[in-house]
Amino acid sequence: MARTTNTGPETAQGVDGGRHGSTDSTVYNEEGGITTPESQMPKVDMAHAASLRPSRLHGKPLLVMVNVLAGVAFVTFGYDQGVLSALLTLPSFIQTFPQTADGFNGQQAAVLQSFLVASYLIGCFFGALVNLWLGDKLGRKKTIVWAGIGLIVGTGLQAGAVNYAMMIVARIFTGIFNGLLTSTVPTYQSECAKPHRRGQLLLLSGSLITFGIMCAYWINLGFYFVNGPSSWRVPIALQCVFTFTMLFLFWIFRLPESPRWLASKGRHAECLAVLAALDGKTVDDPAVQKIWHGIVDAVNQSAGDFQLGELLTHGRSQHFRRTLLGMGSQCFQQITGINLITYYLTSVLAQMGITAELSRVLSGVNGTVYFLTSLFAIAIIERVGRRPLMIWCALLQGCTFIVLAGLYNSVEQGNKGAQGVSVLCLFLFNTWFSVGWLGMTWLYPAEVTPLRIRAPANALSTATNWLFNFFVVMVTGPMFNSIRWGTYAFFGALNLVIILPAIVLFFPETKKYSLEELDLIFALAHEQSANPVKISLSGDIPEAGSAEAEKILGGTGQRGDPELQSEEKTSSKKKGGGRFGKKDQEKEKGTVQHSEDVGRMA
Repeated sequence: MARTTNTGPETAQGVDGGRHGSTDSTVYNEEGGITTPESQMPKVDMAHAASLRPSRLHGKPLLVMVNVLAGVAFVTFGYDQGVLSALLTLPSFIQTFPQTADGFNGQQAAVLQSFLVASYLIGCFFGALVNLWLGDKLGRKKTIVWAGIGLIVGTGLQAGAVNYAMMIVARIFTGIFNGLLTSTVPTYQSECAKPHRRGQLLLLSGSLITFGIMCAYWINLGFYFVNGPSSWRVPIALQCVFTFTMLFLFWIFRLPESPRWLASKGRHAECLAVLAALDGKTVDDPAVQKIWHGIVDAVNQSAGDFQLGELLTHGRSQHFRRTLLGMGSQCFQQITGINLITYYLTSVLAQMGITAELSRVLSGVNGTVYFLTSLFAIAIIERVGRRPLMIWCALLQGCTFIVLAGLYNSVEQGNKGAQGVSVLCLFLFNTWFSVGWLGMTWLYPAEVTPLRIRAPANALSTATNWLFNFFVVMVTGPMFNSIRWGTYAFFGALNLVIILPAIVLFFPETKKYSLEELDLIFALAHEQSANPVKISLSGDIPEAGSAEAEKILGGTGQRGDPELQSEEKTSSKKKGGGRFGKKDQEKEKGTVQHSEDVGRMA
C-alpha cells in the first residue's frame, strides 16, 4: 500500500488534470521500503491514480494492441513506399502523367519522374520538422490520430489526381502527415516497451514496413492486368485501408498516452495508471513505483521549458551528441541505397532487359523475401545487439553494390548469366538491409535520445531520414541516365567508406538498457571523459532509479531508505560483474534488471 503525505491538487483536477503542485512531499512505499527525498518526487494522490482507467484494455492485451497499432502505422508507410514502383511504367499512368514517360532514358523525363516520386518525401521532411514543435505539445497519441486523418485525405487526393501538378501537391500533402506519423510512432512504442523487448518490438514494426512494400508489389501485379485508370488509382487508394485500421484501433480500445510524456507534463497520476495498466498491476506495486522513480529522475534532470537550443548542449545529458547519433543513423539508412531498389525496382529490372510482366513478378517475390528476412533480425536483435548488425550488414551491402557495378556492362550486352547474378544481388541487398538497417534506424534514435529532447530530436532524425530519402530518390533516375554503372559503385562506396567506420567509432550499444540507463551511459562518459561506446560495451553502470544513478545524473544521491540502500549494495556485490554488478544482472532473466521495467510493454 503506497501513501503520500499530501493528496495535492491532482484529486480536484481529475484525469485530464493530474498535474503535481509543489514537490515538497515524500512518497513512501511500504512494500518496497523505498523513500524518496522531498526535493525529488512530486506528490501524487494514490487513490486518484488507482481510480483512473487509461484504456479499455489491461495487461498483456494492452501491450499487444499498442504493438499492433504501431505495426499498422508502419505497414501504411511501407505500402506507400512500394506502390509507385510498378505504376510508373503502366500505360494508363503515363497517359495521365506523360512527363514521366521513359524516365531512365531521357534526362528531362528522368528528373520529372524522380520528382513525382520524391515530392512525397519533401512533405515527409516538413512533417517531421513540424513535429519539433507540435509533438510535445499534442502528445504522442493525438499526433498519431491527426496524422492518420491527414493521410486519409492525402491518399484520396492522390488517387483522384488528374494531372502532374495535382499529383505533386497531393503527394506533398500526404507526406506531411506521414512525416508526423513516422516521427511519433517509434517514440510512442519505445516509451511503452521493456528494455529486453524494446529492440524486438520496434524491429517487428520495421519488418512491417517491408510487409507493406510486399503488399504493394503484389497488388500492383494484380492490377497490371486491369485496363484503364483503375490500374493505378485503386492501388494508391488502398493505402486508406491500413490508415483506417490504425485509427479504429485507437478509438475502439481507447489506447493510452505514453507514460513518459505524461510524466514530463507533470501528470503523474495518469503516468502511474498507464504504467500499471501496461503491466496488469496496481499503481502501488513496488515494481511500478520503481519504474516511476526512474522516469521522475529523468524528468527532474530536464525540468523547465524546452528551448530548441538545448539540442546543441553537452554536459551530462550530451544532447548534441545524442541528437547527432539519431540523425546519423537515419541518414545512413538512406544512403545505403535501399530506395534505389524500393522505389525503382520494376524500372531497374526492365533496364536489365526483363519483360514488364516478369519484372512485376520478381518485384513481388523480392518484396516477399524482403519481409521474411526482416523477421530474422527480430529473433537475433537482443542476442547480437545493434552495433554488430549495423556493422556487418553495411559491409555486405557495400560488397553487393560493387558486384552490381562490375556486372553492369555485361548485363547491358544481354549476358544471361550476368543478368541472373545481378537479380540475385538485388535480392541479397534487400536481405542484408532488412537484417541490419530496416528497423534499426527507427529503433536507435528512439532509444538513444533522453526524455527531455526525445520528441524534437526524433523529429529531427526523422526529418533527416526524409531529406536523404528525397536525395536518393531524386538522383537515382538522372544518375542511371548519366553515370550508369557508377550509380551502384557510388552507393557501394558510401556503405564501405562512410557508414561502416562511423558505426564502429561513434555508436554506443543500446541492447538491454532501459531508456533511463542510457542517460547514465552518456553521463558517465562525460564524467570520465570517455567514449560512450566504451561505457556501453562494458556494462558498468548502476541501476536506474538507484541512489548511485541519481548522483551520476546530478542529484544528491540521498534517495531511499538506508536499509534498502544497504541491501542493494549487498545484492550488487553478490552478483559481481563490474562496479555495479551489471554484467551478471543481464545474464539472469527475472533479476532486478528486468523487474525494474515490468511496467513497460512485454
